[in-house]
Formats: sequence, C-alpha cells, structure tokens
Amino acid sequence: MENRKIAIVILNWNGAKFFEKYLPSVIRNSSVGNEELFIADNGSTDNSIQLLNLKFPEFKIINLKKNYGFAEGYNLALKEIEADYFILLNSDIEVTTGWIEKIIQLFDSNPKIAAVQPKILSYERPHFFEYAGAAGGFIDRFGYPFCRGRILNRVEANTGQYDKATPIFWASGACMFVKAEIFRAVGGFDGDFWAHMEEIDLCWRLKNRGYEIWYQPESVVFHLGGGTLSYGSPKKIYLNFRNNLFMLFKNLPRYKFKRIFFTRMVLDGIAAVKFLAGLQFYSFWAVVKAHVSFYRYLPLLVKKRKETQKSVEVKEHREIYKKNIMWKFFIQKKQKFSELDFDL
Repeated sequence: MENRKIAIVILNWNGAKFFEKYLPSVIRNSSVGNEELFIADNGSTDNSIQLLNLKFPEFKIINLKKNYGFAEGYNLALKEIEADYFILLNSDIEVTTGWIEKIIQLFDSNPKIAAVQPKILSYERPHFFEYAGAAGGFIDRFGYPFCRGRILNRVEANTGQYDKATPIFWASGACMFVKAEIFRAVGGFDGDFWAHMEEIDLCWRLKNRGYEIWYQPESVVFHLGGGTLSYGSPKKIYLNFRNNLFMLFKNLPRYKFKRIFFTRMVLDGIAAVKFLAGLQFYSFWAVVKAHVSFYRYLPLLVKKRKETQKSVEVKEHREIYKKNIMWKFFIQKKQKFSELDFDL
C-alpha cells in the first residue's frame, strides 16, 4: 500500500463547526504510509481557514476562493492533486480504524473496480444506517435512488444484514474512494449538477464503460448528515428533482429513453400535485423550478448525451431495480431492501 499515493480530500464550505469533532479521527485513523490530507475550501465565510492553520496543520489547504458547489468544487480541487486514489470525504464524518486498508484491498482484488464506498452509519444513532449512502446505492427503472439500509426516508438498523462486500450501482459522495486515473478519464463530476446526485451520474457513466462500483462493509464510518442542506429543504428538493432529470437524460440507453423519460416527467407532475394538495407550497415550487431549469439546460444536455453515449460499452446493469420503488414503498409498503424482489 505504501507505493500508492492516497489523497483524502474534504470539500468544505463554512464547516468550521465540524472540524474539532471530526478531523481528529481522520488524522488518527488514516496513517497508511503514503497518504496526504487536504481541505478544499469552497469560499467559506466562517473561520475555517484560520482554524485549520491554527489547529490542524496536517491538512493542506486548497483555497478555491468562491463556492463552486460539491461537483465543480471537487473537480477543481482534484486537478491540483497527484494521487492514485482519491478519497472524497464529508467534513461531518468520523472514520474508524482500518477504514482505508480494507477498501484498498478490495480494489486490489479486482481491476475492474473504479469506486468503493464503506458502510455508512449514523453518527447520532450509531446502530442505524445513515441516509446518505447506508450500505450502498441503487436506482430503480425511473431513476429514483435508494440504498441497502435506506429506502426513501426509512432507515434500517444495522444488524449485520449487509455485511458482505458486494457490487452496487452508486457509491455515496459522502465517502467515496475512486481511482484517480479513471475519475479523470471520464471527466470527473458533471459540474452543472452543483450538488446532489452527481455521484450517481458519475457511477452510471463508469458502469456504462464497464467498470464496477462496490460496497465494503469492513470499512465503517459514521456520518452526521444534513450538514449543508437539511433533508427537507426546498433547495434540496429542487436539486434532487432537477439533477435526476439531468442524470436520466444523459445516461438512459437509446432503446429505453423515450418511454422511461416521459414516464418520469409524469411522475414528477404527480409529486408536484401531491405537494400542492398537502399545502407544501415551497416544495411544489421547487419541483416546478427544477423542470424549468431542466428545459433551460436542454440544448447543453443534448450535447452531453451525445458525448456520453459514445463511450457506452455496457447498456444493462443488474444493479438497476427493474420496478418502481415508489410503488413498492407507498402502495405495497415494502420499506426495507430485503422486502424487495430484487434479483442481484
């Protein structure tokens, strides 16, 4: 492991309040022989830079001067770092002993693996999975994301039910290990996503090129979650709806595109009406704004789709659930991953 350069990169925006609680575990548990620690600062207006210089000199600071969002912020920061593996890590995560070694061993076992995520547990409820990633991510046929251990807003307790390393569809951006050479080869994150679902888009593009994404439960981290945007905020709803359309438009195979994309637009309309009927006006407008933004980006998305489709080698992925997770969850009340008829 010592001959491979590992860069642990935390993208920060006004996260000074997390540093003293979470950074010591990163320093303590990340000594593997050839690692470097970085904080990429997205134009913070709090005392992040001063605090880092004063109390955490182990971290090299990449000052991005302004807030580029999660996707482009990481793209710009990683361009300045030479490494074999990038570890993208949220600032509100506590890591544990061996969290790096177990994942590098998994990379070594299979050259097709491009990205891996650890088991992500809740910092506040350590016996439960955490919303953003849990035990590995998947999507259904209409692009709705879910995880082993978390479907929509229902989070499972960790009872050892997902303790086997396994292929997944997407690795969480909260804690993602990715081969640097491959990350660069596919162009990194799509900066137009700003934040949310950029990691799913990246993983879909990787899988379309024949790479694999894995979950390694022997590596464990604890995530606070909701540190930048709360889970029910209108901006988060806007980004999730808009970016999901971006992702589907770019990556759906040609023979599925019209049917799946049209159905998804209808489902979004139903979601907007449901918000309106529930007097959730801000959420309703978030969905409307997401669709307006999608149409504004449409000429650019057409170009991106053409470019993305050129590199597709694998069109079918068994990690895409062939049914509708919303129907399963709300109508059939299947609210745990183990209750799904998911043939993996």
